[in-house]
Amino acid sequence: MNSQLIIPIVLYLAAVFAMALYTRRFQSKGHFLTEYLVGGRSMGGFVLAMTLAATYASASTFIGGPGAAYKMGLGWVLLAMIQLPAAWLTLGVLGKKFAIEARRHNALTLNDILYARYKNRGVVIFASLSLLIAFFGTMVVQFVGGARLLQTVTGLSYMHGLMIFAITVGLYTTIGGFRAVVMTDTLQGLMMIIGTIALLVGIVHAGGSIGALVTKLHDIDPALITPYGPNHFLSQPFMLSFWILVCFGVIGLPHAAVRCMSYKDSNSLHKGMVLSTIMVALLMFGMHLAGALGRAIVPDIASPDQIMPTLMVTVLPPVVAGVFLAGPMAAIMSTIDSQLIQASATLLKDLYINYINPSIANHEYAEKRLPKLSLLVTGIFSGLVFIAAMNPPDMIIWLNLLAFGSLQAVFLWPLVLGLYWKKASATGAFSSMIVGLSSYIILSFSKPDMNSVHAIVPTLLLGLIAFIIGSYAKPTKVETPQLSD
Repeated sequence: MNSQLIIPIVLYLAAVFAMALYTRRFQSKGHFLTEYLVGGRSMGGFVLAMTLAATYASASTFIGGPGAAYKMGLGWVLLAMIQLPAAWLTLGVLGKKFAIEARRHNALTLNDILYARYKNRGVVIFASLSLLIAFFGTMVVQFVGGARLLQTVTGLSYMHGLMIFAITVGLYTTIGGFRAVVMTDTLQGLMMIIGTIALLVGIVHAGGSIGALVTKLHDIDPALITPYGPNHFLSQPFMLSFWILVCFGVIGLPHAAVRCMSYKDSNSLHKGMVLSTIMVALLMFGMHLAGALGRAIVPDIASPDQIMPTLMVTVLPPVVAGVFLAGPMAAIMSTIDSQLIQASATLLKDLYINYINPSIANHEYAEKRLPKLSLLVTGIFSGLVFIAAMNPPDMIIWLNLLAFGSLQAVFLWPLVLGLYWKKASATGAFSSMIVGLSSYIILSFSKPDMNSVHAIVPTLLLGLIAFIIGSYAKPTKVETPQLSD
């Protein structure tokens, strides 16, 4: 075990805990749920950009995506850049209206927004259960990515790495809540950018030049430097439908959408749109290019998901590698803490407080009891994810994309059409959720021949049709005020 690699990571984790402890002082200044779940709606533009981009960049960005680029070559780098406008779209489509509606209804969670719009418990309960199941899958991906990173870097066993990662993320998320999440996301976002640049410089230096690296890729397999990859896996229909999955559909991801109800003002929103787009562009291009070029330096590796930590240890001096390995660690932690706080909010606020024990919110001891309940809920959910991550898949990107698509199938149309279409009804939303989720599951597992079109495309189309038919079949009169700029 190399202490020059371990010490910087330990110091980084200590800084994360310090931030979480610092944010606890804010919880005594207001209502626990408002502070714990949305950070008092006080994010500025820079913090908004960092937390949104850091949340979007996950184990798939730093572990799974580069692993796929390692196998598929430069064509996967082109595919990854399809994600460039994701943060811009999320803030542009949901941002202002979402924030206005959240403040108008004092909504603290995504499902609070859905209930305020549709006034239907069935919609909220189905959305809550779908969110928990899908988040369970995506959090398993993050736990696996974190454990593999620690395993590769420290020499610890996979199980020991998994335990360290799970305990670390679970504790600081529980301690500080949403404010701790966004503050650590800001630190983690900076670490990601620095780590990405450092790694690319190290790879080019180790390979001699970009031209030399590309030539070596050609020698390994000429298909690695084509837009379509080996066996023409990256066909045009697949690329176009992949854009739906990892860019347009991101608008429907709950852990990204909740950022739209937590920023401070319009100026923060506009600044966040620009900065988050720049950050996503740098991360997606840099990390996937590193994965593709890395095959020229490390042509044989046991699992593609190990390529990023292997490259950092290979092309960077030990001390530098130790510092910048915090980059992928930050990417994984910044996603899982956001999902963990959302899962905790769904269990605690959307299900327990709203439907099982609503009196607790007004109880005189609520401010003392709710923090303990949040600790219990977060701990149980983290424990279940830990158990599932004990048997990891070979390539985590496919599990992550499956969970991504499930969330989009359930949330995209109810959120977007609920904000922009006055005739949207509870029946339409519920129909869209059921048809979308069931269609995505059936298509993903039956794998019919769709000429390389990803399952998310027909899924969202069927969900949209179901929404429109349901809304016209059983309209609901909903008072939708004019939202000013």
